[in-house]
Amino acid sequence: MSKLPKLIVILGPTASGKTEIAIQLARKFSGEIISADSRSIYKDLNIGTAKPELKKVNGLYTYKNIPHYLVNIVRPDEKFSAAQFKSKAVQKIKEIQKNNKLPFLVGGTGLYIKSVVENYSFPGVAADKKLRQKLKKTQKDKGLEFLWDKLIRLDPKAKKIVDKDNPQRVIRALEVCLKKNKPFSKTRGKKEPEFNTLQIGIKTSRKNLDKQINKRVQKMIKLGLINEVKKLVKKYGYNNTILNNTIGYQEIIPYLKNKTTKKQAIENIKTNTKQFSRRQLTWFKKQRDINWIKTFKQAKKLIKNFLNN
Repeated sequence: MSKLPKLIVILGPTASGKTEIAIQLARKFSGEIISADSRSIYKDLNIGTAKPELKKVNGLYTYKNIPHYLVNIVRPDEKFSAAQFKSKAVQKIKEIQKNNKLPFLVGGTGLYIKSVVENYSFPGVAADKKLRQKLKKTQKDKGLEFLWDKLIRLDPKAKKIVDKDNPQRVIRALEVCLKKNKPFSKTRGKKEPEFNTLQIGIKTSRKNLDKQINKRVQKMIKLGLINEVKKLVKKYGYNNTILNNTIGYQEIIPYLKNKTTKKQAIENIKTNTKQFSRRQLTWFKKQRDINWIKTFKQAKKLIKNFLNN
């Protein structure tokens, strides 16, 4: 492992302060950032995804003069998979290393991070539109829990690798099971790691995290989240899958349809974001080799030691 090219991962739940610490660390260690966020990849989703204020110069996005990659790369009406992310992320990491810079993989999407760190190989099963529509109809009629129970009957080990609260992941796992006629967990393998990785997790108390989430949501509203959602539904339609499955957007859509109040929509964003942060923490706590820190100083020391070994 020590002979492999080095990669730094900065992870943690939403609103934990990953971005700012990553910026400081990238500046300190001559690094560049690859986003590992399953929503920052989408163009036009800015305020609701809490994207930093990126500048684009000669095709390169930067924030506080640090290059950022894998942001704004697909439209919300285009499909994008974890397998595609892994391929693009690995390619970008190698490019950064080739330029004698230190790559930082930064985000809160556990599957994206794990796919790179553990060098996943994915099932390679093409999307089946008819089957997906059927599964989505079942979800609508009987609920996500029904689909989850069906998945676990077919593949008990899916509990460890599929987020039960993510409809897209549950439906995809079921799709693979049914198409391959074997457990989803057996279609995903791991190869030898390509990188010597240091994983750093941002640790914060639940109370502080909830406080930061409340502040972030209020800031999003002030920055114009409602107008952003209006423009998005005008451009992509009310039934766009990404908008209806992304916190910050899925709650505003009912308000625009006069099905709820503005106040309730805002409270729903806060509640759903807090629940999502809990799920992120549950995922990360199951992973080994994460060094949990509270300060930039602690992270800096870990990276120094890592680079010197």
